[in-house]
Amino acid sequence: MRFAFTEEQEELRRTVRKLLDRHGGPPSHAPDAPDPGYDPVLWKQLAEVGAHGLAIPEDHGGSGFSLLETLIVVEELGRRLVANPFLGSAVISAETLLASGNTDACARLLPGIASGERVVSLAWAEPDSHWEADTCATTARHDDRWLLDGRKSYVLDGAQADTLLVVAATADSPSLFSVDPDPSIVASATPLDLTRRMAEVQLTATPATLIGDAPLQRALDVAAAAIAAEQIGAAQRWLHETVEYAKLRRQFGRPIGSFQAIKHRLADCYVAIESARSLSYAASWAVSTRDEAAAELAAMAKSACCEAYSAIAAEGIQLHGGMGITWEHEAHLHLKRAHAATHLFGTPRDHRTRLPLTSRP
Repeated sequence: MRFAFTEEQEELRRTVRKLLDRHGGPPSHAPDAPDPGYDPVLWKQLAEVGAHGLAIPEDHGGSGFSLLETLIVVEELGRRLVANPFLGSAVISAETLLASGNTDACARLLPGIASGERVVSLAWAEPDSHWEADTCATTARHDDRWLLDGRKSYVLDGAQADTLLVVAATADSPSLFSVDPDPSIVASATPLDLTRRMAEVQLTATPATLIGDAPLQRALDVAAAAIAAEQIGAAQRWLHETVEYAKLRRQFGRPIGSFQAIKHRLADCYVAIESARSLSYAASWAVSTRDEAAAELAAMAKSACCEAYSAIAAEGIQLHGGMGITWEHEAHLHLKRAHAATHLFGTPRDHRTRLPLTSRP
């Protein structure tokens, strides 16, 4: 079976790309630059074109399309290294809420996500937890109301969130709770990737509302497929920028791109992207349709795309020479995005352990 995007999906890609290209490139992150946060104008414009609610049912204020359309937007956001809460709120949190099956929670939270007026963050990982579904040190106890105790790490845009979805252990199984964040429990963290906001959440007898069993397998599959799509977008654009630079930069009286050694390195980058892209699109389709191979393909895509982007980010810095190690150039942003995303929601090694032995490289 041959996979191809529909004309409507390609038009969505073109619309989002034009919007992001008009908006400009990634923010400057020199050491003395202020924390830029995310651009509310761009956030609103994405909402106006319906990006936030693509995979959210119409009953909850969305457009009723599929996750596949949302991941097209994620790929384009990755292409421009956009710093906003789309990945954590409109993708991971929205899909986690839908998978929970709690209609009241969906009716309460999804319309705000779809309109862009509410940012929701999933607080799952804990120090040294590696996003494992069978370990959760955060506990929930019921004493007239639900109270949570524990610590959460790597919470995407947690300090900007209007609602936290917290995974906590109950007597039966890991459960999902909604928490209204407070400055006393949320602290911004300084991540390696300065284009991505993260937070630490300290819960001490924190009031919470029970949503239901935590659909952690679905959350992990969605996150893996989304990060794979994001990295393919970033890798493709960074390779394009590197190729263009190789055409212009001259050494020994000729463009460096004309040297065979440079051609071979760029060709290897191209092959890596195309191979990883195939897995990314397969994972996007499988996770969107809830195909039985979704978990396996998502794990393969996350592993392959992380490694491909990391290699291309490093090559790009090398081929840009001295310019590639300056704060003013975006090269370091690609390297940091690549390496940080490698660890987000599990490393390639973690995801390979999810694969059947016959599928492991």
